[in-house]
Amino acid sequence: MQSAVPNISTASKTATTAATTLRLILGDQLNPEHSWFSKISDDVVYVMMEIRQETDYVLHHAQKIIAIFAAMRELAEQLRAAGHRLHYLAINDADNTQSLAANLDWLLARYQCSQFEYQEPDEFRLDAQLAAYSDASKINCRMRSSEHFFTRRDEAAILFEGRKKWLMENFYRHMRVKHQVLLEEANKPVGGQWNYDHDNRKAWPGIPWEPADFRPRHDHSALWKTIQQAGINSFGEANAANFSWPLNRAEALDQLDAFIRHALPHFGEFQDAMSSKSWRLFHSLISFALNVKMLHPQEVVSKVDAALWAGHAALPAVEGYIRQILGWREYVRGIYWAQMPGYAEHNFFAHEAELPSWFWTGKTKMRCLSSAITQSLEHAHAHHIQRLMVIGNFALLAGLQPQQVHRWYLGIYIDAFEWVELPNTLGMSQFADGGMLATKPYVSAAAYIDKMSDYCKGCHYDKKQRTGDNACPYNALYWDFFARNEDKLSSNPRIGMVYPQLRKMDKDVLQALRDRAIDIRARLDDL
Repeated sequence: MQSAVPNISTASKTATTAATTLRLILGDQLNPEHSWFSKISDDVVYVMMEIRQETDYVLHHAQKIIAIFAAMRELAEQLRAAGHRLHYLAINDADNTQSLAANLDWLLARYQCSQFEYQEPDEFRLDAQLAAYSDASKINCRMRSSEHFFTRRDEAAILFEGRKKWLMENFYRHMRVKHQVLLEEANKPVGGQWNYDHDNRKAWPGIPWEPADFRPRHDHSALWKTIQQAGINSFGEANAANFSWPLNRAEALDQLDAFIRHALPHFGEFQDAMSSKSWRLFHSLISFALNVKMLHPQEVVSKVDAALWAGHAALPAVEGYIRQILGWREYVRGIYWAQMPGYAEHNFFAHEAELPSWFWTGKTKMRCLSSAITQSLEHAHAHHIQRLMVIGNFALLAGLQPQQVHRWYLGIYIDAFEWVELPNTLGMSQFADGGMLATKPYVSAAAYIDKMSDYCKGCHYDKKQRTGDNACPYNALYWDFFARNEDKLSSNPRIGMVYPQLRKMDKDVLQALRDRAIDIRARLDDL
């Protein structure tokens, strides 16, 4: 097991000699290869802060707090070792006001700086806060590029200007051509298809077994104790003594290489599969490292692309993974910046139900939800189908308030930062934007979950029953959802045969389904 990073508070100060420029590094801007660091200058002081403003704006998973603080401390040590001047405000530092603006005021005065620089934040609230701070400042303030994404903030908005639907597939093809990824001559897609999603929907039969967990191990017991002593609230299992996430660029690169070597060949066909026997399956587990910028998406795409040409992985697996990075990740970021701040308030179906208490414990008799939520509480991670078609599916069918769902997703997942999580939750998962992002609500009855997982085996509820106390709640909720929202959804061409089936359904059968759904929604905590 690797040793913990040093207690940064014991070395948080840098020399108080005056400097011209103060440069702010946020907790999700941990790229040691940023051009800022290409030159060492005594005239520049970097600042990093562990602050309650960032830990407390939503209730976070314990592992998320530990990971961000530990990764920040790792980068701080690297920058100091390289010769950069850096002032680190630890969470328990006596000088730490716990406010971004107040800390900046104090530090700018301390180092007598005449310039302030920061990299473009990825979250709207921080972007607005730093813009307002800069506007009110009497010194020269500049925002620099984070040098991370394939696209500018406004690129998707420009591409989709004048269109009601922002189709990801159109954006993805644009990105493939622009960046010359998986293309043959005349910008034709390799293999003759742009998208191999239909080849990537197999359930996992139990073989091949998931590869070993190659992630590093850290002991962050001391850091976790510091976080607790600071009074920061959290939920989920900290696992501080055996912490298993890459916390610097070298570890993140090792994790990426291990994924390509051991898991990528099977990623494609089983990327949508779910199993109570395996929480990792063939997923890369690099999303945290990527979203805090220890890795660049370009190098991830290049390495995965190279695996195809080396004959190591098949085209459906490679294309499916690249689509997530080059397509979906950049696409949701474009939607976020085009639609904020109003996007966060969308509630197309006017859903207002509170989250059931078992969202915080995993203690429900529904085995699929118990497995997915318990896994999330234990590991701060669930893959996209667990998030979308188990947890999100239930939330939408049950009518949970989408802003509450959004805050839960933002808090529980180690890779969740608002720019990527909010469009995924409110748009893709909850259809709260009315279909700007998703072309239809992504909901299902029990049959889909049973097809893609082993969750239904041994469940308290019967996947085949639609009414009665032992019937799977998804079944009645599914039909009731469409019946309740016929005025909003019946004209959607992508919904298929749902409404013709509803109209042919015996009235007594439909009423029994709706009565069962009403009963379920009235006692969500008891499921």
